[in-house]
Amino acid sequence: MTSMHDSSDPAAPVPSVDGFDVLDTCHRQTLLTLDKLTALVARLGSSGTDDDARATAAEIVHFFLTTARQHHEDEERHVFPKIVANDDPEVVQAVLRLSQDHHWLDKDWMEISPQVDAVACGMNGYDLDVLREGVEIFAALSREHITLEESLIYPQARARLGVGEQREMGREMVARRRAQRNARWASMEPIDRV
Repeated sequence: MTSMHDSSDPAAPVPSVDGFDVLDTCHRQTLLTLDKLTALVARLGSSGTDDDARATAAEIVHFFLTTARQHHEDEERHVFPKIVANDDPEVVQAVLRLSQDHHWLDKDWMEISPQVDAVACGMNGYDLDVLREGVEIFAALSREHITLEESLIYPQARARLGVGEQREMGREMVARRRAQRNARWASMEPIDRV
């Protein structure tokens, strides 16, 4: 039985949350996941692909394929358009850079994800030196990106969006995530149990 607030119930009401709280939470999760990714690479050098490494790698792959992509989409839909209308050329240039960063972050992730996925699957088909270098680049760009958003763009966007708009932004983000999660679950084939 699902409760009225159970997010697995497609008919459940979408909670009212501030969209920037969702974005800030994702930044904290991203920083933690980047730390896990860096630690995973160090661990692979000493322990190889043990059970903990496989579980951590699977968690990292899932995060960057779902949550991080949803986060970029949230910014492209709700934050960047409000800021591009700004008359301040520094702010507009920062938004253009951040939008380009999303492209580069996706590209960087696509280069390292097959190797992280190999670890998650327990295979040794990864090149530790290449993975280490790729993770350093990906993590550095991710951290710079978050810093710029939190120091310049989010404060500007918060000032431009009213409380109602911020809550509507949050409701849309939560509803879209719920729909995507439900679509993923619906597309999975049931496991035959004997």
